[in-house]
Amino acid sequence: MQIAVCRYGMKLVAVLVASFLFLVPRGLLAREEVFRTRIFDPKIKTLRAVLSGDTYTSDLLELNGKDVIELSFDELSHDNRFYTYRVIHCNADWTRSNISEMEYLNGFTTLQINDSRISNATAIPYTHYKLEIPNRDMQFRISGNYVLQIFEDKPETPVAQFCFSVVEPKVDVVATIRGNTDVELNRRLQQLDFHINLSGYNILDANRDLKVTVRQNRRSDNEVTDIKPTFIAASKLSYINNPKLIFEGGNEYRRFDISSLYTVGIGVDKIAYDRPYYDAFLYPDLLRNGSFYSFEPDVNGRSVINTQEGFRDSDTGSDYVRVFFTLEAEPFFDGDVYIGGDLNYNLIGAESRMQYDFENKKYFYHSLLKQGGYNYQYWFVSKNTGKVSVERVEGSHWQTGNEYAIYVYYRPWGERYDRLIGVKTVSKQ
Repeated sequence: MQIAVCRYGMKLVAVLVASFLFLVPRGLLAREEVFRTRIFDPKIKTLRAVLSGDTYTSDLLELNGKDVIELSFDELSHDNRFYTYRVIHCNADWTRSNISEMEYLNGFTTLQINDSRISNATAIPYTHYKLEIPNRDMQFRISGNYVLQIFEDKPETPVAQFCFSVVEPKVDVVATIRGNTDVELNRRLQQLDFHINLSGYNILDANRDLKVTVRQNRRSDNEVTDIKPTFIAASKLSYINNPKLIFEGGNEYRRFDISSLYTVGIGVDKIAYDRPYYDAFLYPDLLRNGSFYSFEPDVNGRSVINTQEGFRDSDTGSDYVRVFFTLEAEPFFDGDVYIGGDLNYNLIGAESRMQYDFENKKYFYHSLLKQGGYNYQYWFVSKNTGKVSVERVEGSHWQTGNEYAIYVYYRPWGERYDRLIGVKTVSKQ
């Protein structure tokens, strides 16, 4: 009898635990995946997305607008691969939202990539794949953050993914950047101030229902979230003198040009052929943390793919080049140095970390990149805090021409997803 009661009690506990697990939000049980643009398969290269007719990568569409994103990538072979893609809706923090595909998409939920072309007369063979979104078979029903995942064989194992946003413009954002901050006057830092003009758009509780995110130069490591308005009026929300919106000014991006394999471009010391690769050796870089500010034209970390070899098409005629970076500096024992910029999708990880040569006293790194022009920086990451600093290597100046993007998300009481109702990009001139 006691044994039976014991077994009944154990079953009751199991049922209660299962019920508890069902009721607890999944984010409390395990850390939810935060999606970032990245490549998982080493044979996939040059994942890019541009608006039709544009040159630089874009990650923003207007809901029901005319623009489409042209997403492309290369696979380093001439093999016939079968790739498919799907789109996932995300919350403001880039975790997966709890709505179904039928709620955020019209049309099919998974599609095949049918546009592919093999490279032409390149030292490294590759196949160039391309798709457009939205298209006649897949359209967006709602605004918000999205991630497009590309698969080859296993639907649970993507080979690459690209993050982008769809905005339904309901509010207007006006922003300014200044060097005069609460911390210092026109030295190392920049202060971002902005107003959200509601223009009659009804938001009942801005502190509760709005989520505002700010990024500098498309970086996620220094993004600011959970920003509350300083002043609230009937038609305007003000975010002024907020200490969370003080950023490192940093420095202008360094640059190099490998669009030609026979003439060295900007930043390139020499080019050599070492079968099967072309190797481009950049001029050795030096620390800039003790230098005065000097203006250099840049595109805030972006890159462009192109080739100067005859009349080749840039998509299939541009070759792949091993690019060698060196930073001449004493070793940092309290942190590591990374290559930052769109060439590494602004990720902090093994794919962007430099190694140190103690014999020659320099950091070194190399990456296989498609012909074109690139911006890059050296970023220091503290071993103790994990915080990323541009200043430690590059220096920091209030005059630096950075780009700030402000995203305004809205989830009114009772809604199940974050709508993106406004985006503003402003640059420090």
